[in-house]
Amino acid sequence: MEHAEFNNHLLEFLNASTTPWHAVASIKRRLDEAGFKALDEKEDWNLDAGQGYYAIRNGSSIVAFRTGRRDVAEAGIRMVGAHTDSPCLKVKPNPELRRKGFFQLGVEVYGGVLLNPWFDRDLSLAGRVTYVDDSGRVKDTLVDFRKAVAYIPSLAIHLDREANSNRTVNPQTDLPPVLMQVPEDDKTRFADLLTEQITEEQPGIHVRKILGYELGFYDAQPASIVGLRGDFIASARLDNLLSCYIGLQALIESSGDEPALLVCNDHEEVGSMSAEGAQGPFLSAVLDRWCGKGRARALARSMMISADNAHGIHPNYMDRHDENHGPLLNQGPVIKVNHNQRYATNSRSAALYRHISDELDLPYQTFVVRSDMGCGSTIGPLTAGNLGVTTLDIGVPQFGMHSIREMAGTRDGVTLFRVLREFMQRGELL
Repeated sequence: MEHAEFNNHLLEFLNASTTPWHAVASIKRRLDEAGFKALDEKEDWNLDAGQGYYAIRNGSSIVAFRTGRRDVAEAGIRMVGAHTDSPCLKVKPNPELRRKGFFQLGVEVYGGVLLNPWFDRDLSLAGRVTYVDDSGRVKDTLVDFRKAVAYIPSLAIHLDREANSNRTVNPQTDLPPVLMQVPEDDKTRFADLLTEQITEEQPGIHVRKILGYELGFYDAQPASIVGLRGDFIASARLDNLLSCYIGLQALIESSGDEPALLVCNDHEEVGSMSAEGAQGPFLSAVLDRWCGKGRARALARSMMISADNAHGIHPNYMDRHDENHGPLLNQGPVIKVNHNQRYATNSRSAALYRHISDELDLPYQTFVVRSDMGCGSTIGPLTAGNLGVTTLDIGVPQFGMHSIREMAGTRDGVTLFRVLREFMQRGELL
């Protein structure tokens, strides 16, 4: 797949995947088109050799795999992991705020959000809604306003002369978005607005009552190619939908001869401790049902590549990187190393990635955080600890991680895709 084709499809995926639920729905559509079969955790599974399958939990996490043509216990599994969630502002359960004729919504900060870029942006709203229909059944549906419906205006510098030197953001008081103006006696309920939107999006649904929702605001500006020579991708949620898309395309386009798996977990940005997170039992349950008694033997022959974006060296803040480990955009994916096990990379897992890259004549880089700074983490150490599987942490370098809009190079994604595709169809691993 060429760079332009890969990136054009990537932009479509990013624009469609406005929440973890929408991301999983996008992944599901592509898997269905590629001939993968859906599995229901509530039912028995009968798996055939040489076939692709997927299971979804909570609508926001997915495990997809190819059974391969060899016995899984003898072949091992080529695994890639990523996460579907991104830091954002989530709507509170009782969100309505009415101040001076403005209708606003109270929000809760989800994950480690870089807050300042959320001001003065066109914001839309999407997520999952649970409701009772006309027949009294409790159901879920996805909703996405797909237009700018809210705005968080900055306070003018004339009213805050320290704004450029000493402004802090109070998440409780500074972040409620403005949705509209209303009369003083207004009784609008957010649930009524949701019902209207559901009816508009899906006329066949009849909502008797909204029972709950998980909704987040997002940047309404679509993903795009930027730069004088088109060197960069700018988008919301590059961390970590970029890795989800790369892993998905690698799985779909691999030969299918070897057992291979993609897991995209929710809740990585808040610690992964949930039924569908990387610290939960979802992946382990799928492996139990796939491998059966051969699970221990299969995992001993397996490897996990945890794909999560890395910090590219910022030209305005070069001192924030170790002088020998500053990854450059468009110079290759980044092998992430931390001997305190914030990343799960070891010399053997890194060597395999380097070896495949060398065979394909593709570039790679290495990242180690400065010794006087704290190090982030990924699902890599969690998966390695839960499964006991050899693991590599890697990612495409980017700028603006955890901002409402992030930037990565146009060449690094397709490079990582090519290596992961080869990894997923490779014979012996370790």
